[in-house]
Amino acid sequence: MTEPLLELRGVNKSFGVVHVLHDVDFAVYPGQVTALVGDNGAGKSTLVKVIAGIYGRDSGDYLFEGKPANVHGPRDVAGLGIEVVYQDLALCDNLDIVQNMFLGRELRRWPVLDEAQMEAKARETLASLSVRTVKSVRQPVASLSGGQRQTVAIAKAVLWNSKIVLLDEPTAALGVAQTRQVLDLVRRLADRGLGVVLISHNMTDVFEVADRITALYLGRVAADVPASEVSHREVVELITAGRSESHGIAESPTSATI
Repeated sequence: MTEPLLELRGVNKSFGVVHVLHDVDFAVYPGQVTALVGDNGAGKSTLVKVIAGIYGRDSGDYLFEGKPANVHGPRDVAGLGIEVVYQDLALCDNLDIVQNMFLGRELRRWPVLDEAQMEAKARETLASLSVRTVKSVRQPVASLSGGQRQTVAIAKAVLWNSKIVLLDEPTAALGVAQTRQVLDLVRRLADRGLGVVLISHNMTDVFEVADRITALYLGRVAADVPASEVSHREVVELITAGRSESHGIAESPTSATI
């Protein structure tokens, strides 16, 4: 296996007396989709926010491309080439696709915005991801379907030469056809050499696109295995009980987490 792009080693995080993450090891590899799964309260959101620089670590190592990374906030993480697409997508309905993709990072030809270059880069990025469902990059986001919005949010994340993209429940509330479009896009991101993290409760989606599965149980890593080596039933058992046959935590933790 190639070296991981991102690696967290022995990460701990507490909020007051509540110990949320317990010695978590997590890795993201180039050209692979890593599914991060776990029940509500397992620590997925906290782990993602630690990766994104929103939360600091109490202890543990944060390595990027094999070297320790100085992460003090989201700007440092973005500088490494790590982007997060949250479930709410953070898109502005009153702006068009180009304006959303460059929001806060507008290109300028002093003293005005370089609309032509931004439009060209938006088209180029969507074309590189084989996106064909968007008619015009000047469409208002308010006019897009759920699947198209998710596509724009992902394209916005990869526009800046990202190396890792984290996707938080990207198919939630989508129909069958729109889910298909998004999963195809997730796979294409990995095929381009990016490291992709898919946070999902949908085991069908996970097994369709994931190369590896990391299961969290009460803030601990119950298993980190190739998707081909576990079954749907085993992953559900890891999520709900922390153990399944040869995989899992030796002794179920007794402390609760959030």
